[in-house]
Amino acid sequence: MASYSWDSKDYEKHSRAQQKWAQELIGQLALKGSEKLLDIGCGDGKITAEIAALLSGGSVIGVDSSESMVELAQNRYSDSKHPNLSFRLMDAVNLLFESSFDVVFSNAALHWVQDHRPVVSGIFSCLKPGGRVLLQMGGKGNAQAVLNILEDIQVEARYRSNFDGFEFRYGFLGTEEYQKLMDDAGFVKSRVELINKDMVHEGREGLEGWIRTTWLPYTQRIPENDREAFIGMLASRYLEVVPLDHDGKAHVAMVRLEVEAEKSKD
Repeated sequence: MASYSWDSKDYEKHSRAQQKWAQELIGQLALKGSEKLLDIGCGDGKITAEIAALLSGGSVIGVDSSESMVELAQNRYSDSKHPNLSFRLMDAVNLLFESSFDVVFSNAALHWVQDHRPVVSGIFSCLKPGGRVLLQMGGKGNAQAVLNILEDIQVEARYRSNFDGFEFRYGFLGTEEYQKLMDDAGFVKSRVELINKDMVHEGREGLEGWIRTTWLPYTQRIPENDREAFIGMLASRYLEVVPLDHDGKAHVAMVRLEVEAEKSKD
């Protein structure tokens, strides 16, 4: 996964939608309580800890490529209070496990990877025979209104030099290409689906917080002394296209790619 300067505590404040969607996914896991589970892109560890609480006879390892996120998770969820929970610094494209888990889970993380072949292959290797996987990430068409505005900004005179050599950084993939990845890796009983979601933010401030903490490939191209102005401009232009609702909330049309599959027992 690409390396960016994450502000783990700021992200924690502006990731409520990701947390809500993750909790919905956890319900789909239908855990029995004895599974060994891997959470890829665990971030601050909040969701990983919720999963660990459901596994009184099992265990969870959360991995993330951000050192600051892993440090926050390790500090917050100590071994003494959470003996079945641990965190490691590890990239999704280089998972260092072999036939170790009953379940592999990931929410709102894998769209940070452009080439998913090593991710899917690594997940397959991580799973025990008969193991299963449940992933959700940004999919094809995700946050398209925001991306359209960013494409316009990149060619404007004020910011053109900041985006020299810039390449699109997110792996927002469609169903057919992901289905092929799963089939090629050897998964069975796979389901690959695009799901529309409404992401809600608390007004302009919440929208800016989300931009600041999740659109790093774009915002970190801007000098730090101009970054907040850039974020504010992007938020203003977005709200011209999609105004706040009557309750003062900002809405972003998101598309999630959900993937569910099993590894053969043979």
